[in-house]
Amino acid sequence: MPDEICSEVVTVVGQNGDPIEAYFTRPVGGGSVPGVVVVHHMPGWDEWTRTVTFKLAVHGFAAIAPHLYSRFGPGRWEELAAAAREQGGVPDAQVIGDIERAAQYLRAQPEANGKVGVIGFCSGGRHAYLAACTSTALDAAVDCWGGRVVMAPDALNPNQPVSPIELTRDMHCPILGIFGNEDQFPTPAEVDEIEAELKRHGKEYEFHRYDGAGHGFFATDRPSYRPEQALDGWAKVFEFYSRRLGAPGAT
Repeated sequence: MPDEICSEVVTVVGQNGDPIEAYFTRPVGGGSVPGVVVVHHMPGWDEWTRTVTFKLAVHGFAAIAPHLYSRFGPGRWEELAAAAREQGGVPDAQVIGDIERAAQYLRAQPEANGKVGVIGFCSGGRHAYLAACTSTALDAAVDCWGGRVVMAPDALNPNQPVSPIELTRDMHCPILGIFGNEDQFPTPAEVDEIEAELKRHGKEYEFHRYDGAGHGFFATDRPSYRPEQALDGWAKVFEFYSRRLGAPGAT
């Protein structure tokens, strides 16, 4: 565990040159550092998002969480999240651009080892999957119970014009999936469909599914929290990143 953690809100240049806020948390000292972009869920750029960046830093990763709803501001994150929901979310292309700019920010840090992954939860898991398929800026992706990776034609809209599963053939990096077998968003059947598509295209992936767990089972402040499953799931995330991004603190 690092002796010191530095956490701050920074401004990064997002898609189309837009300035956006981001949580940036990193270990101080101790060798080179892999990076992880954290993609927040639909509820917004909230306390959970900050908690995830801190947890990653404690385990030796530099983590940055771009505020995907910054453009609706200024205002409190809750207000901006509500404004985003009223407009049907944010465009997929904009989110991918923000993820890529956040990855560039991580690689530009003096202690960076040059490797960057992405992790997302719920809608952020969907965005992580989409980024793995459409961006070459990432070395590894983690999808935690991302819904709407499988989308029916009538669910497509201007913000989400393509079902991410349809882009699986273009996936550029290995992906780890974490799912609860009691989840309905995505359903176990949808997870089966995603896995079959990854196999069909010969992609590097790992899926871990947990009995007794539903949606959001990592979140300690929710009734859905399942400590045993969450502990094992986080261990899978850190082991995956250490293999794909390099062991934190390596010189």
